[in-house]
Amino acid sequence: MRKVLLGVVAVGMVAPFLYMVSVSFMGEGELLRWPPPLLPHAPTTGNYSAMVEVLPYARVLLNTAILAGCVMVGQVLTSAAAGYAFARLRFPGRDGIIAASLAILTIPAILLLVPRYLMIESLGWADTYPGLISTELVSVWGIFLMRQAFLMLPREVEDAARMDGAGEWSLFWRVALPMVRPAVTALALLAFLDQWRSFLWPLVITRSPRMAVADVALAHVHTTYAGNLPYQMAAAVLLTVPLLLICLCAQRYMLSGVRVTGASVRL
Repeated sequence: MRKVLLGVVAVGMVAPFLYMVSVSFMGEGELLRWPPPLLPHAPTTGNYSAMVEVLPYARVLLNTAILAGCVMVGQVLTSAAAGYAFARLRFPGRDGIIAASLAILTIPAILLLVPRYLMIESLGWADTYPGLISTELVSVWGIFLMRQAFLMLPREVEDAARMDGAGEWSLFWRVALPMVRPAVTALALLAFLDQWRSFLWPLVITRSPRMAVADVALAHVHTTYAGNLPYQMAAAVLLTVPLLLICLCAQRYMLSGVRVTGASVRL
C-alpha cells in the first residue's frame, strides 16, 4: 500500500512537467479544442526553434551559469570559513554574532531589496555581473549548515594534527574541510539550484536583455507571448532541461550530503 501511495504521489509530481513537454510540441490551434488534448496530434519542433531565437538561448544560459557558478563557489567558501570559526574558534562576541545572524534569517528578503539596489547602483554595478553576483556571496543558512557539520567532527583528529604542528588554517583546510565533504557538496548543489531559479534580484538589478537570466527571460516570454501556450512551454522546457540534467547527475551526492547534514542538525 505504501508503494502504491508513493507511486501516486510521484506521478502527481511528475505529471505537470510531462504535460509541459507535451504542450511544447503542440501547435497553437490544438489547445483551442475541448477538451484540451494530452498529447500533440501533429508534433512540431517549431516552438523550440522560435524560442531559441527569442530568448536568446545561449546568452541566457551563459548568464545563468555565471551567476549560479560564481555564487555557488562564493557561498561554499564563505560558509565553510565562517561555519568553522563559529564551531571551533573562541573569540569575543561570538555568541552575539551567531544570535544576530539567526535574527537576519527572520527578515523577509524583499525588505533588503531597496538598500541592496541603492548600494549596488552607487557603485556603478547595475546591469553588470558584479552587481548581479556580489550580494549573493554570503548565505546565513549555509553558514549554519556548515557550522553544524563541523560540530559533528571528533576533536581528537584536530588535537592530533595540532600535536603535529598544524596551525589553524591547516586544520581548517587540510583536516576539517575534507571531512565534511558531503555537507560541502550539498551546500554547493543547493546554492547552484537556488541561483539558477533566482528571479527577484536579477529582475531588479539587470536592465538589458543581454544580462537576463533564466527566470527573467522566461517572464519576458510569458508577457510577450501571453496567448501562445506552446511557445511558453517550449521556453520553459529549454530552461529547465539543463537544471534537470544537473540534478540527475548530482542526485547521489545530494542524498549523501542531506544524510550527513540531517544527522548534524539532530545532534
